Amino acid sequence: MEVRTVNVIQYLKPLREGGSLPGLVKADDDFLYVLKFRGAGQGKKALIAELIGGMLAKLIGLNIPELVFMNLDDSFSKTEPDEEIQDLLKFSVGLNLGMSFLSGAITYDPLVSIADSMSASKVVLLDSLITNIDRTAKNTNLLNWNKELWLIDHGASLYFHHNWKNWEGHLTRTFPNIKDHVLLERAEHLQEAAEELKAQVTKEKLTEIVSLIPEDWLTEETNIFTPKEMRSAYVAFLISKMDKMDLLVKEALDAK
Repeated sequence: MEVRTVNVIQYLKPLREGGSLPGLVKADDDFLYVLKFRGAGQGKKALIAELIGGMLAKLIGLNIPELVFMNLDDSFSKTEPDEEIQDLLKFSVGLNLGMSFLSGAITYDPLVSIADSMSASKVVLLDSLITNIDRTAKNTNLLNWNKELWLIDHGASLYFHHNWKNWEGHLTRTFPNIKDHVLLERAEHLQEAAEELKAQVTKEKLTEIVSLIPEDWLTEETNIFTPKEMRSAYVAFLISKMDKMDLLVKEALDAK
């Protein structure tokens, strides 16, 4: 698994749908991206969750816009008139995360949008695995593009990493919030999806995905662990959830 690195050459506009105020930008490969800023509310932890969640989705065959690392220099904040965005750009100089902009994509509507049952089942189990609290009817974080279901925005996942002192307490938990999942009704193939995940999401693949996290995103003065220890913790957490896959399936079935 690889993630390309590109440079931001033009900041086009803020996208005010989300609380973190992502931006639409152009990169030096001439493509448009939605840029998630390291200087936004949840900072680098949201980017880590976005990266791990997105790469896991890709691994199990779900559609996600291409994820790229994006270099942002300090020139953009100097020409931005909006003070809020100016600060965001200033605090986000360095390596950020972007996803390909899907022009013409439509926000998923549970009443009318497309989502086949197998894909829905995989998304439900993925979100149980990464403890994604942000895929509800109020905020689906799903798109329909080219008549297919696409996943975006996993920044609220893996919330255990917001308190490293107590992270091991999350190893024994399942994910009761799955009862609010927007795709739960359509998830009719949970058992089959679980078998696919068990075959694809191995310790080796999890280690490979976690190794993609830039060292810089794991380095903060307040951290009580080293980057190496945090990588090990991410892998251990995800393995603990994979070991509970049958329990996660039962939890989702009971919620249905």
